[in-house]
Amino acid sequence: MPEIDWPYDADQYDPLTKLRIPVTSFVPRWKYAASFDRESEVRPTDLEAAQLASFIDEYRDHWFNETWKAKLAERPFDIDSGNPTKIFHKWAEGDWSYRVVTWQYGPMWVPVFPRLRGTRLDDRPNWAGPMTLVQVMDRICTIGDETRRHWLEWKAAHPEVFGEAADA
Repeated sequence: MPEIDWPYDADQYDPLTKLRIPVTSFVPRWKYAASFDRESEVRPTDLEAAQLASFIDEYRDHWFNETWKAKLAERPFDIDSGNPTKIFHKWAEGDWSYRVVTWQYGPMWVPVFPRLRGTRLDDRPNWAGPMTLVQVMDRICTIGDETRRHWLEWKAAHPEVFGEAADA
């Protein structure tokens, strides 16, 4: 492949890049809407990759006007200086966690590393793993006990990615 100027810390030739999903470390330098942790033990399935891409699409669709969406489209990834990146990590089939790049205290991943589950370091029983990717996304889009309506509406409008029971 010909070398091109690639300023991003995301893997240029990873197949997820074609879906606008940056594959990065657990502390990316760029402020991506979301990324996939390259140190994950397992790669996303095709359906999970579509869900990650849709999560990013929903963020762009909800938060930006058409002018800014066009600017975002000029880059290979959605990058927003006001957004702390959500990084997704896959431990095993059906076992996902996330972190927010700005986190400095508390667990590195939610749910915590599999080997820490059930220990005193697993202090959030309502966030206990394993969780599917969609459960983790729902957690990200929940404030208190309320899942944000725009996220529920997005999932319901995309049953091909999230299934018919997407509002649960």
